[in-house]
Amino acid sequence: MAARPPLPPFDEESALRKVQAAEDAWNTRDPERVASAYTVDSVWRNRDRFVTGRAEIVRFLREKWSREQDYALRKELWDFHGSRIAVRFQYECRTADGRWWRSYGNELWEFTEEGLMARREASINDVPITAAERRILGPRPDGERRQPLAVR
Repeated sequence: MAARPPLPPFDEESALRKVQAAEDAWNTRDPERVASAYTVDSVWRNRDRFVTGRAEIVRFLREKWSREQDYALRKELWDFHGSRIAVRFQYECRTADGRWWRSYGNELWEFTEEGLMARREASINDVPITAAERRILGPRPDGERRQPLAVR
């Protein structure tokens, strides 16, 4: 199994790099690329869904991004300890009928020694927004990296 640096135990700098790598990967909307950061038997709770293993992760993400068009994500390190990282995030997307949404959430991550995520638990709330209220417009520009997310 190939290592996925940075590896635990995390310090602040390596945790920040891990969070940014996850944000960058998710913003590609490439299910296979995203799933490759997880163990083959990774366990997820995403809202009310339970997903196990890379194949299910890929199916889940394909379905997600077919519904959530123009998806753009921001993640922020909340805390870290050993092999665990806590993240808060926001993303925006629109549905096929043209409605825009901003989703707010928290994730708990646990990694193997090789730096693959073995467990991911996500709690997410959705807020309808107008197109004019959008503030997450594609991948994060370099000048905005590590900037805190607004609460509202």
